Amino acid sequence: MAFTNNIMIVRHRLLTELVKLWRDNELVEKIDRLPIELSPRRSKHAGRCCVHKERAVWKYKSLPLLGLDMEDEQDELTPLSEYAARALDRAENGKPKDNIMCVIDEACSACVQINYEITNLCRGCTARSCQTNCPKKAVHVKESGQAWIDHDECISCGICHKNCPYHAIVYIPVPCEEACPVKAISKDKKGIEHIDESKCIYCGKCLNACPFGAIFEVSQVFDVLHKIRKGEKVVAIVAPSILGQFKTTIEQVYGALKAVGFADVIEVAQGAMDTVSNEAHELIEKLEEGQKFMTTSCCPSYIELVNKHVPGMKPYVSSTGSPMYYSARIAKEKHPDAKVVFIGPCVAKRKEAQWDDAVDFVMTFEEVASVLDGLDIQLEQTHPYSMSFASVREAHGFAQAGGVMGAVKAYLKEEADNINAIQVANLDKKTIGSLRAYAKSGKAPGQFIEVMACEGGCITGPCTHNEIAAGKRQFVQELAKQEKTY
Repeated sequence: MAFTNNIMIVRHRLLTELVKLWRDNELVEKIDRLPIELSPRRSKHAGRCCVHKERAVWKYKSLPLLGLDMEDEQDELTPLSEYAARALDRAENGKPKDNIMCVIDEACSACVQINYEITNLCRGCTARSCQTNCPKKAVHVKESGQAWIDHDECISCGICHKNCPYHAIVYIPVPCEEACPVKAISKDKKGIEHIDESKCIYCGKCLNACPFGAIFEVSQVFDVLHKIRKGEKVVAIVAPSILGQFKTTIEQVYGALKAVGFADVIEVAQGAMDTVSNEAHELIEKLEEGQKFMTTSCCPSYIELVNKHVPGMKPYVSSTGSPMYYSARIAKEKHPDAKVVFIGPCVAKRKEAQWDDAVDFVMTFEEVASVLDGLDIQLEQTHPYSMSFASVREAHGFAQAGGVMGAVKAYLKEEADNINAIQVANLDKKTIGSLRAYAKSGKAPGQFIEVMACEGGCITGPCTHNEIAAGKRQFVQELAKQEKTY
């Protein structure tokens, strides 16, 4: 794997170690020693006060990987082994937690507590615009003339920053807050970030923006592994972006999933073909009825955005199901008694799965990579597994920005010549503002709008395994090998 930062290494290593313990039937018996083994005595940890702090962070980061979160801790003295036993009991008798993401308090505590600071570029000017305009009188001036901010009084309004003629006051962003396009994450009174799931669209931008690795998904890995170990039939439906994830043939990747214990592997590209045909016909009908434009509906982050923040867009969103929706039904028809597991690069699919009775669990590419390492499954040594159904190239192309739009136009052929299609790739404050404007006016620059939360489409999702640039290149190469087209 091409790790681009240490946070990715930590996540991968921790889940891999947990899977190894599960493989050896020692998850409960040996998990309490794991933080000590990962951070032995006298080891040094940059940014931590001591080895004990680092071990505490290892402990709490294990909770979401076990399918729990910080709310499950009622007593700090409760050992990890008790949480592991609780996770396995839930996998046997319960269901995954409803919340999708969580913040690890112990890891979050190192982030900046203030947003503005006066640097030594301050010239001690006579105007003192920073002090004069501060609504809380939090800016003071030393005898030397240099200004300073009393952070106990500062409310981070930014007025001093705006008024300084020397640009001597700098804005220090909180990375996760800066990344969130809908202001769903903020600090509590103790300085710890919390995610408001009534606002969250599960785009996953905060997940990789946090430089301390304090934000985790609540994993369902051990729920899936437990079902497989029990002998239940479990079927994997795999997102098209898998083509850019692992440095081997796609048949060997599917063979590796079979080696994990999945009874069958079905490409979500097969379901994408149903999305294409249904969405294409719906688009033509809507335009003939006089509707000015229609947007795609396959990105669950976009659907969350519409439901929570841009309700005026609802009439313009396609009613067609996502590729996961149709693929899950293909899987259930083929294996009525099976548990269906969607595998992809997306956080928001966990939320979509909660709406869909045909999808039982969700795993990410990042989690799959850790499971393969934890179970000591070597991709290059697996027995290849080929698909019995060949999906068209355009359906596999759903993974990249413009793929849905291109697939619909390819399906419509000549009918698409007079349809102006545009992309909105990357849900940020600017693109969300544009979508609000389209919803309010009922007009848009295009008649068909593809909306994706991630900048390059699903291939750049928050939970990919391969490094993004390498994944894009590999995906394009693999996509070109798909011979069947519309």
